[in-house]
Amino acid sequence: MILSLEKISHWVIALLWLSTGITSIWGAPEIGYEVLARGNIVGDLAVASLYLGSCLDIFLGLWILTGYRLLWCGWAQIFTIFIYTVLLTLIAAEFWLHPFGPLTKNLPIVILIYIVFINKARSLN
Repeated sequence: MILSLEKISHWVIALLWLSTGITSIWGAPEIGYEVLARGNIVGDLAVASLYLGSCLDIFLGLWILTGYRLLWCGWAQIFTIFIYTVLLTLIAAEFWLHPFGPLTKNLPIVILIYIVFINKARSLN
């Protein structure tokens, strides 16, 4: 069976969302708390922020795998990335210059999401 580039892209993007959500809760929550503390988000608010963000990431990953309303899913992903990028820019703008590119990677990911989910859905209509 030959997989299409579109299907592989769906799986890879879903894996990205699932892995960030899972890692944020179970893999290295201390990193998330450290970043949040830099923005004066501590205590219960930090715990809620970490868990809500992680659950949102996991939800988006699972949504992709369902194949349901992928146009909306694409826009939800782009909106989420935009909000995360704005918040992280306000908290730790130096992440734009980080050698591992935690913020700069968002730009090609958004373009990939647009091509795979939104442009594809528009071409079907």
